[in-house]
Amino acid sequence: MKHDVIVIGGSYAGMAAALQLLRARRSVLVVDAGRRRNRAATHSHGFLGYDGADPAEIVRTARAQLDAYATLRWHDGEAVVASGEKDAFAVALADGSVHHARRLLLAMGVSDTLPDIPGLQDRWGRSVFHCPYCHGYELQRGAIGVIATGPMSIHQAQMLPEWGRVTFFLDGRLELDAAAADDLANRGVRVESATIASIEGHADVVLADGRRLAFAGLFTAPRNAPSSPIAEQLGCALAETPFGTQVATGDSRESSVPGVYACGDVARAPHSVSLAVGDGAWAGAQVHRSLILPAI
Repeated sequence: MKHDVIVIGGSYAGMAAALQLLRARRSVLVVDAGRRRNRAATHSHGFLGYDGADPAEIVRTARAQLDAYATLRWHDGEAVVASGEKDAFAVALADGSVHHARRLLLAMGVSDTLPDIPGLQDRWGRSVFHCPYCHGYELQRGAIGVIATGPMSIHQAQMLPEWGRVTFFLDGRLELDAAAADDLANRGVRVESATIASIEGHADVVLADGRRLAFAGLFTAPRNAPSSPIAEQLGCALAETPFGTQVATGDSRESSVPGVYACGDVARAPHSVSLAVGDGAWAGAQVHRSLILPAI
């Protein structure tokens, strides 16, 4: 069977895109590897209508709504190889099956590379975050630590005094020029130059000199990259951003490869559930337009 569209990635952006296509009565195969980026978080904030909801419940609700459409096929598994050209794409799955489609939509999200600090990864999404709009309010104006990864971390440290008392840990990864140091001082940000030994407890920063500083939450700016090599297999151009690497797209969310589209975290920054859903809805509509108005 040849589908109109294969969506690779069944999280927020992928499901939002699929919904637009299903409502246009198009045949859609969603391939989902089950590695939702916010799977470690117990609450999702800032998404209208679901503020404070369990992310897993948001996904279950969305999936049940998609299942009501007769032209949906859903595969729980991983897409490992994609090839072909516009109107004639093939996607091979980990189970050995091969599926064909006129269009591909990449919504597989990104992987996060965190600073190599013992205990940090274990707390990612629970007491270590990247988005203040998603998690800052719940810290109740408490003490907040920002762990530097690069220049983008300065932006985090500048913003987070809106949500609490901020200590900025340079951790040997960043040097501040005089202008940045003055700006942070004017915002009341304390700069700590000692190296971090580990993260312990809820969000305690243990320094190499033996000091232990407790925080309501920690923020850091991970480096992002597509969570699958499929975009590169297809020859899609990639773009470097302050957040990392993403699939380069135009306003229609079409990549550099005709017929291959991308949306959500893998194709835009910054990242949040709300932005992923909106981007997916737009991409789904643009993919449909390409099927019925090929010259556009």
